[in-house]
Amino acid sequence: MTRAEFDRQVKEALAFYEKAGIVLNDQEKKNIEVADFGLGMVEKVGLQILTYINTERVCAKEMVLTPGQTCPEHRHVPTNGMEGKEETFRCRYGKVYLYVEGEGKKEDIQGKIPPTDVTIFREVILNPGDQYTIMPGTLHWFQSGEEGAVVSEFSTKSTDETDQFTDSGIIRQPKIED
Repeated sequence: MTRAEFDRQVKEALAFYEKAGIVLNDQEKKNIEVADFGLGMVEKVGLQILTYINTERVCAKEMVLTPGQTCPEHRHVPTNGMEGKEETFRCRYGKVYLYVEGEGKKEDIQGKIPPTDVTIFREVILNPGDQYTIMPGTLHWFQSGEEGAVVSEFSTKSTDETDQFTDSGIIRQPKIED
């Protein structure tokens, strides 16, 4: 991802935080991560993340998905003696199509199939005020509706660098080119 793409995504994320009524201080604004998953199509497959805290016990984040943006299918695996991350998503703005393991058919989902490998289609729709907890090791992916979305994440320790993605072409750690 180029520096210009990164800066554009951060600017858009800041506008979404404002729409959701989430107030950030100057340091937090500088700490927004843009994950493009190494695919070079951040507007379709990507995620903007602000991590407030990530200790050995807890993690809190605010995530922005721009309109139609997808976080690809993955699971949180055991890492450093932990069983994997347990996370609760709470929708703050927009609509989120969350897909988790369980009964569900590809042809019945309301979201759009992303340009990455996906294998699960049990749909959970989150509107503002709705939340859903994902247990460790559960395969999941999520996508915003047409107006974009802001999602708060409350979880056990985050070790995103060890996430296992269904699509082997995904690289979790972003690389920014100047």
